[in-house]
Amino acid sequence: MLILTRKDNESIKIADNIEIKIIQTTKNGVKIGIEAPKNVMILRGELADEIANTNLQASKIDSKSINELSKKLLK
Repeated sequence: MLILTRKDNESIKIADNIEIKIIQTTKNGVKIGIEAPKNVMILRGELADEIANTNLQASKIDSKSINELSKKLLK
């Protein structure tokens, strides 16, 4: 992990096309702005974890349940 110290209005460049700007720092947190191409997905860490957990739970559905749901949808 790379750890950097930045101040208000300073930034971090990642490759040629991503820039993370420090917009404001306060006692309670940091406001950042991210400039990146539209095809780059940017998610908060907790949201990415929630999606991963939801996908993991969905993958645990057994084939019998899927077949029953499929039959109900086809009616």
